[in-house]
Amino acid sequence: MQHLSKLLEIENSKLAWVLRLNLYGLRTQLQEALKEDTTDPGNSACQELVGELDQLLQPQKLEIITPQTPPPSPTSSTSSTPPTWEDVLEPIQLEIPKEQKLKDIGDALLADQELLQYVGAYKFQSNNDLDLWNEIQRLLLRVPEKLADTWRECILAEVSQFGALEEKFAVQQIGFSRNQPVYPGLQGSVYATGLFLSDQVDFDPQLQVEKRGGKLDVLAGIVSVCLKFIEIDPCLRHALKSVDRFGVRPLNSDSESSKYMTALVERFQRVLTTTNADPAIALRARLDLDEAIHSLVYLPPCDRFSWWGKLQQEARRTLDGVVEKARNAGYQVQVRPLWGTYADIYTWSKDDLQLEIGGVPGEVSACLRVYAKINDEVIPGRVLFRSSLEG
Repeated sequence: MQHLSKLLEIENSKLAWVLRLNLYGLRTQLQEALKEDTTDPGNSACQELVGELDQLLQPQKLEIITPQTPPPSPTSSTSSTPPTWEDVLEPIQLEIPKEQKLKDIGDALLADQELLQYVGAYKFQSNNDLDLWNEIQRLLLRVPEKLADTWRECILAEVSQFGALEEKFAVQQIGFSRNQPVYPGLQGSVYATGLFLSDQVDFDPQLQVEKRGGKLDVLAGIVSVCLKFIEIDPCLRHALKSVDRFGVRPLNSDSESSKYMTALVERFQRVLTTTNADPAIALRARLDLDEAIHSLVYLPPCDRFSWWGKLQQEARRTLDGVVEKARNAGYQVQVRPLWGTYADIYTWSKDDLQLEIGGVPGEVSACLRVYAKINDEVIPGRVLFRSSLEG
């Protein structure tokens, strides 16, 4: 471990950064393997190795030097003029430093080939650390959570080397059905806000709904997240057929985002008004809302096991109760999410969109709408897919 420690201790070294990242990945893989196989004869040695990696990756303690306060000058104490109310209440202008201490971390992210297969040819747009931190974190919400967690751990260790520390309380909050941290902020040499889903914050006011508990709160929270991310993330797109059936459109223009958000909110309102209606009518409303939520996409589409993918899956799982209610009322109901090889599912879908990036050629990249059948009424699904004929 001597040479590993020596390289890791070198400041501003990209080689040290690459080594640290790979050691974090190795440690995570070993920890997962230990959980899965408790009878392996190498368990004891593996646990010792994980312990050594913990010590090796422990962030160095930073020496904090407190500057001495100079003695007050003879003219600055009791003889000074008392502040006026205008002075006391003068608004504070927060100046965001232009220096980018996080730039090297962003560069390292975009050099990771494993990560790039999920986010494509990405380029950071932020010109200050506060925005760059949030842009980095939003990017990690699109990749498998295990990969994202490895990167976050590595990033926090790296920023600690130049005096930035994790801050869990300086966060933007979005109204949700439960409390859930999304990503932390930073304090110290770099200040940046994090993101937190809170059951103490109201849902987006466009929804015009209060918290009541139950599945509708889950949906209201997810729709609130969608609306907030449209506001803060210019990379988001939509493929909602009722707004534009011919492509995956960017949401960074006011006109396009307004059309999509209006459709999303209207579909949520329709769910509210049909909750106690005929179960088939309520189910159709829920299918429409589910389509709107899943039509909010990135290019390439998010991995199904990313934070975003799991959030959308949580919305889709709420269909189960509505389907069961319709069946109990005597309706014959089939609902089928469309995944896998496109050749196997295209007869269940309609107006699908072909992508040139992301996913696996010949397979579904995103299920925008599930296939459904209510008695004799067939409601086709809709997907994004990669062609199998690419060279």
